[in-house]
Amino acid sequence: MLTLALYNSYDPKKLHEAHLRAIARAAPVCRAFNFHLALIGFPLKGGPRDVAAEIAGSTTIGEGGRYLLELAEGGRFHLLDFPRRGYPAQFGHVVATTRKPLEEKEISSAEVVRRALRGESFFLVVGLGRHGLPKETFKLAEYHLDITDGKRISLETCTAIGVIPAKISTLMEALKWSSSLKAGKEMWRGF
Repeated sequence: MLTLALYNSYDPKKLHEAHLRAIARAAPVCRAFNFHLALIGFPLKGGPRDVAAEIAGSTTIGEGGRYLLELAEGGRFHLLDFPRRGYPAQFGHVVATTRKPLEEKEISSAEVVRRALRGESFFLVVGLGRHGLPKETFKLAEYHLDITDGKRISLETCTAIGVIPAKISTLMEALKWSSSLKAGKEMWRGF
């Protein structure tokens, strides 16, 4: 399981338009690239289906919230509190996304893909707001991922929300395709 997790570092007490836009933008990306979507520390009431319906009713993004509703109906939309001691184990390895990974915790996109294809789960956390992820998230995270793979380029939040699942998914398809060619199987993926 691959999960894109949005960490609320805007305002934990009041829901802002920026929250709604980020959620609405992330849902179609997660749906398109087969990711789960998790929200961390958002001031929302109700379960995932209730929240999805409420947000869908207030946006035109993602075909009026259709993709968020589909994620919720499929059990792929999750609401989490701020972590006290860590994230729920069912999400797998916690990965803080950053352009400044600590060397001892750094993991490459390719390594995430290789391990995900072997069945490991990854919980990729993106910080919303000017301050990005808080320091405790970097400490709690098992890994740090620079999605630009060593270029250390800072991406705007919505750009990162799109790039992370797209890159991971593309690398997964490429690796599957390459492996099938090596095994002597022909696969046509529209290339």
